[in-house]
Amino acid sequence: MAGSDRGDLTRTAILALLGTVGPLSRSEIARELDVSPATVTQLTRELMGHGMVEELDLKPSRGGRPAQRLGLVGGAGHALGVKVTADHLVLVDVRLDGEVLGSWVRPFDPGAADAPGDLADAIESVLSAITDGPPLLGVGVGVPGGVDDQGVGTVNAPTLGWQAMPVGERLRRRLNLPVLVENDVNALAAAQRLYGRGRTHRDFLVLTIGRGVGAAIVADGRVYRGARGGAGEFGHLCVDPRGPACGCGARGCLEAFVGSAGLLAAARARSGDAPAPDGVADPLGAVAALGRAAVGGDPVACEVFAEAGEILGRATAGLVNVVDPEVVVVLGEGTADWPFWQVGFDRALRAQLYPGRRDISVEVESWDETSWAQGAAALVLATPFDAAGAAGEQGRLVRARLIGTTP
Repeated sequence: MAGSDRGDLTRTAILALLGTVGPLSRSEIARELDVSPATVTQLTRELMGHGMVEELDLKPSRGGRPAQRLGLVGGAGHALGVKVTADHLVLVDVRLDGEVLGSWVRPFDPGAADAPGDLADAIESVLSAITDGPPLLGVGVGVPGGVDDQGVGTVNAPTLGWQAMPVGERLRRRLNLPVLVENDVNALAAAQRLYGRGRTHRDFLVLTIGRGVGAAIVADGRVYRGARGGAGEFGHLCVDPRGPACGCGARGCLEAFVGSAGLLAAARARSGDAPAPDGVADPLGAVAALGRAAVGGDPVACEVFAEAGEILGRATAGLVNVVDPEVVVVLGEGTADWPFWQVGFDRALRAQLYPGRRDISVEVESWDETSWAQGAAALVLATPFDAAGAAGEQGRLVRARLIGTTP
């Protein structure tokens, strides 16, 4: 490998370390990356010259001179994150350090004749409103489905009616910007790695509950995508082959029991109401009403959430037994009602875990809809820290924009 290539890789590794661990002294960087202190001094001087790294406070010393700590410059760049849903888009503008600068909601019909074009129109309308600030590094898009490769962005998403939809290609052609496309739960895991639990855990699970059920597996600090980018379809684990039909075409999937439609069906069955027709207009709104009933002590609502928690807990135990994470992070719209899920979840999870894993921590985070879009932005914001180059050519273009070598 040529010397300049080694230097580029080490610069990226330094950014990766500061981006995922936080501020460090030069000697700590050298030790963590197993490179010479002289190399670190030279490369961090260059990164400071590019406005990407800055000197922070002095680290207290037990003896000798205190060490100067280095950290990322949050304003060195920003990215636009887009969450695609079945009826609208959520867009956020996020700085390199994770600070949200602005958010927008736009109507969207994924079944429209030119849905990718409509998506590009919405993104352009937001970009036109961002007139100043740090360099725009690119656009990240999170979708509820499978994506072949982040840097290619061909999407298969049954809930959107998309089959082999060339989202990344169409957006890059229109926007003339780096574009990364990923499954929305994997994007959340990237955000956790960059700004959340992943800063202190290299092996963890992200579970999402809401309209659907999803999972992302982070192993040794990297999101595991599988051979075709489809790893993490946890919601389509079969719970009961004789169970209710799922939107994927199979029967008895986890999502059919504990997704929003499954919760509502269970509530109707317990209350004796006739089944509602397919396609509830606002399933999340109806689940929110179910949650309010549980808060008021309604026994049917409490039983529905407890039973869903038990089903989810058993399934999660199987996943934990297979991948052996340090922690499970629960996210999504459904976390608003987590105290009622937890009644069944904790008991079922601990009962099914392999001995030695029963003390695993389950951490539930606060949630709002922009979190999905922040995850999408993290796809772009993580690429300067990606020493392995997982984002391919699009990642290279993001890094070039960060250091000002691309207009």
